[in-house]
Amino acid sequence: MEQPNLEMMRHSASHIMAAAVLKLFPDAKLAIGPAIDTGFYYDFDLPRPLTTEDLSKISDLMKESIKARQSFERSEVSRAEAMEIFKDQPYKLELIADLPEDETISIYRQGDFVDLCRGPHIAHTGYIKANAFALLNVAGAYWRGDEKRPMLQRIYGTLWNNKEELDAYLKQLEELERRDHRRLGRELDLFSLHEEAGAGLVYWHPKGARVRTIIEDFWRKQHYDGGYDILYTPHIGRSWLWETSGHLVNYRENMYSPMDIDGQDYYIKPMNCPFHILIYKTQTRSYRDLPLRWAELGTVYRYERSGVLHGLMRVRGFTQDDAHIFCTPEQIEDEILGVLRFSLNMLRAFGFEQINPYLATRPPKAIGEPAQWDQATESLRKALQGERLAYEVDEGGGAFYGPKIDLKIKDSLGREWQLTTIQFDFNEPERFDMTYVGTDGKEHRPYMVHRALLGSLERFMGVLIEHYAGAFPLWLAPVQAKVIPIADRHQEYARQVMAALRAADLRVELDESSERMNAKIRTAQLAKIPYMLVIGDREVAANAVSVRLRTEQDLGDIPVEAFIARAQGLVESHSPEL
Repeated sequence: MEQPNLEMMRHSASHIMAAAVLKLFPDAKLAIGPAIDTGFYYDFDLPRPLTTEDLSKISDLMKESIKARQSFERSEVSRAEAMEIFKDQPYKLELIADLPEDETISIYRQGDFVDLCRGPHIAHTGYIKANAFALLNVAGAYWRGDEKRPMLQRIYGTLWNNKEELDAYLKQLEELERRDHRRLGRELDLFSLHEEAGAGLVYWHPKGARVRTIIEDFWRKQHYDGGYDILYTPHIGRSWLWETSGHLVNYRENMYSPMDIDGQDYYIKPMNCPFHILIYKTQTRSYRDLPLRWAELGTVYRYERSGVLHGLMRVRGFTQDDAHIFCTPEQIEDEILGVLRFSLNMLRAFGFEQINPYLATRPPKAIGEPAQWDQATESLRKALQGERLAYEVDEGGGAFYGPKIDLKIKDSLGREWQLTTIQFDFNEPERFDMTYVGTDGKEHRPYMVHRALLGSLERFMGVLIEHYAGAFPLWLAPVQAKVIPIADRHQEYARQVMAALRAADLRVELDESSERMNAKIRTAQLAKIPYMLVIGDREVAANAVSVRLRTEQDLGDIPVEAFIARAQGLVESHSPEL
């Protein structure tokens, strides 16, 4: 038999792990155990929480099974037989009960262990190399993802073809841990999350708020320079607004419960677009008024299950960098090309050079005229081709209300993140009866394009932190320089240097602690501050600073004015260099 593929080996490994768990905990209740992209997991209902020592024992038992080269034997059984085999396994019984009447029920046996499974599996456990897998961690998981069902313990494992591949993956995990935005958020004092006050809600600390403000200020300037106007809209709206937009029908499970205000139901907003439409409808619009490009940093709230919340990456309250373009059919090609170029330039300014576009086309069920879809899709396609971008087509992957372009960036670890979406909407202009007066004096329906560029500030910040491992480029760093006087007699000059830098709009702090110079430098490096400006007798005499980088490189003495010019040039160019 040929070497089986990784997916089959990983699936089989989950069974081997379940058998080992049953040996340690004979009364364990088994749930499910699939293969995943990098390994496998299995969910268990156990009498106590698992420990690191337990994982080590489970791993040793798995290696014994691998060494024994136990066969995987498939059998088909009747529903009654299956119910008898798993009579002490309530989760398996539930799965069996949910199978269609005509479903073939199969079980797999290896050694004394039997599991309900469609398969396929490897011929025997010996195909797995004992030095090519590892058990990673234990996490909580609700049965069938339902928060009202029991919380189970999920053991995650990873498995590869050989030890070299495993070692490479474990090294990658170490790098991911080093860059984890949640850990760096604590260490760099950027933000915090407070479960006791509400899960999925972000508290921005001064340094994190400073980075966010820099991003917002850059975002606003770029939008004004790009011909956009900026809006502010309310956080709540009456129920008729969400009924008209279709959110109460199509998005209700992600919205929070209504609040009663003066006998009317109000909902906290999950989207900004209906508010922008109301502003559009405050006056009669002419073709001469179009295009309108309206943007908003609008905070929205969406219900996410607690099990999927993840630091800044998946939250319940976030600020969406939203924009809507209202234009005529004749303007659509130029507008789409403009918004695509705008998006690419913005992403590149933050240091993302690998940008992969995806074009999603009309699904089987869609609203809007076919001619509209054809024109909209062709405008997206022409924009991508005009920028000479290699793109993938997601046939039928558009929303029911319009085609779209998704821009996904690759970070420094090669992971892909979806940030920008350029989305046509044939639904809301119809629902809200949006019109403009054309050259013929008649009313026409405008084209509407949604555009989220960074996605949300929270998630984008999480991506930035991990991309740079917390070492932001100079223009984004919350503190750009730390002034470090060697002795007390250098304090006065250090304050003058700090004042000069601040006058030049550079963000600088002064370390007036009694620590030794090397300790001060080390503290600044751990805080990932780009520059350490050390001041001693020589620097005072020369009106200079001794410049150390967070990378431990020593640039030597530089006159204060020359350093300021250097830093300002790097900030203005958004350079990743120091």
